Amino acid sequence: MPSMPTDCNDDELPWNRTADNILDTKYPYVCHAEMNAILNKNSSDVKKCTIFVGLFPCNECAKLIIQSGITRVVYMSDKYQDKPEFIASRRLLTMAGIKLEQFTTNNTQIVIDLTKLNH
Repeated sequence: MPSMPTDCNDDELPWNRTADNILDTKYPYVCHAEMNAILNKNSSDVKKCTIFVGLFPCNECAKLIIQSGITRVVYMSDKYQDKPEFIASRRLLTMAGIKLEQFTTNNTQIVIDLTKLNH
């Protein structure tokens, strides 16, 4: 899920998906999940790691994935595959030798039972 950068109040920035001016949409402001995962990792680096994402990464996230040393992307949906930024992403990731794997499941939801956490 996209989020605003740390210390940037999301109440003061737009969350619109469409507008006449891109500055009135969320897109120039939000950090994608891939960026948050790479920047907020619990290790010194993510070289040779796998990243699990819901949507196939956009071109901006692809560049971060490549530069961080991640070697495998597991994604669920590639619903934007015909958009230019996702075509570019696939080109970049393939060129860099990143393994791309679509996760498939018959499940429609994930349930986490917190009552069993301490038992």
